[in-house]
Amino acid sequence: MTEGRGGELLFKIALAVKGLDGAIELIGAIVLLLIPTATVQALINDVISRDLLGPPDGSLATHFVSGTADFVSGNRTFAVLYLGLHGIVKLVLVAAMLRRIRPAYPVAVVVLGAFVVYEIYRATQTGSVLLPFLAALDVAIIVLIIREYRNLPATQAGPGR
Repeated sequence: MTEGRGGELLFKIALAVKGLDGAIELIGAIVLLLIPTATVQALINDVISRDLLGPPDGSLATHFVSGTADFVSGNRTFAVLYLGLHGIVKLVLVAAMLRRIRPAYPVAVVVLGAFVVYEIYRATQTGSVLLPFLAALDVAIIVLIIREYRNLPATQAGPGR
């Protein structure tokens, strides 16, 4: 395992975070698919009008409005597909790594690495403050996956083998 019980626990926590993230993304995709655009617009207006993000002309509210404008204006299909596929991939990889299926580890590193590149690219295009944080979290998880992979027995192909 990963350098003792603490490392293994940290790895399992990281997998739980990624699994929860994947589940939330999949649920989000389903919700976005089912909720009409007018309802999304009303929710955005409600959040801004109640100053839940600070002043309506403040930085956070401006980022929120610009981040949702693309979605409302027609990028809904992209958002649904991206969230849905992203969530499914994460859930499958987390399940495989929890079962200690050795080939899943390099695949997870490549997939998460691609997500990091995309998150950084989108952050530079949109000015998002959340995406760099998510990219850093993914990098930390990649490090944990590599550490765990190195400590797996070389012949281990899956559970019970």
